[in-house]
Order: sequence, then C-alpha cells, then structure tokens
Amino acid sequence: MVRLAARTWGAILRAALVTLFVPALLTAADNNACKLLTATELEPVVGGKLSAFKGESYSSADVCTATSDNAKVLLRWFRGKKDSSPDAAAKGLEIVKKMGATVDVKTFGPIVCSTIIPPKGQEFSGFSTTCSVSKAANVAAVAITVKARRDMVSIDKLHPLAEKMAGRF
Repeated sequence: MVRLAARTWGAILRAALVTLFVPALLTAADNNACKLLTATELEPVVGGKLSAFKGESYSSADVCTATSDNAKVLLRWFRGKKDSSPDAAAKGLEIVKKMGATVDVKTFGPIVCSTIIPPKGQEFSGFSTTCSVSKAANVAAVAITVKARRDMVSIDKLHPLAEKMAGRF
C-alpha cells in the first residue's frame, strides 16, 4: 500500500513537472507569433531595450511577449476558424467604451489599429495601442501597453509595424 502510494505520488509529481516545464521549453523560434516582428523593429517604437521574447502556443493561437522598462509587447497569431465572428474585436472595444475608457480606432484596409485610454481611477490597467491584420481566416496582432499615458505609442508609429507583420503570416 505504501509502495503504491509512493508510485502514485511519483507519477503525479512527474505529471506536474511536465505541465510546469514543457511550456517553458517552447522557444520563440517555435512560435509563429514570435516571428511576426523583431526586437530591433519594436525597440524604437517602445523607446527601450526589450527582454527576450517568450512564446506560448495554444490550440488556436500563438502568443509571444517581451517587456522593456516602460512597456509590455504582446504579439498574437490566431489560426482562423470558419465560425468566428468578424466583428468580435469591435464588440470588445464597445464593452471597453461602456466601462468608461477612451477608444480611438483607425482602419487601413485589412489593418485595424486602436488605442485605449482607461478611465480615471483605472490607469493601473495600462494605456494600450493595438494593430491587427486579417488575412484569410487568420489574424496577427501587436499590442503595446505602457504604464503612463506620456509613454503611449501612437497608431501612426505602430501602423508601419502592422504593415510588416502583414507580409509575415
């Protein structure tokens, strides 16, 4: 009985370790989102040196993150679904507006960029600028979130990077 319990706990421990460390084994090179933009392209826009990219893959998306002293960069690549709603992002922005945030949206063909300024008292959530590109059933996006409004990235600065992403997926 004691031997069986030790084997069971050993199996549980091995499973837990695999669950914890296998995602960490994914490298940026194995992740489609991490191939959308380079640190060299992003650093002038965020205004500082970025950490190494960290990628995670899910069933329908790859996500890649990097940080600088004042910004967090999130790259996403969604593998399309035939049943996904084309206006899901617009609905999400509408919800954010209803919560009191200031939202600005600009469209450049298949590229949609937006800025979100949180309402007073919610500034801790960050100030973000996002550009996404739709191609067939896939969507790639770059989002930069900063702590202070003065560090916010403009749509005009982020849009050219979205143009580069469009040719990479």
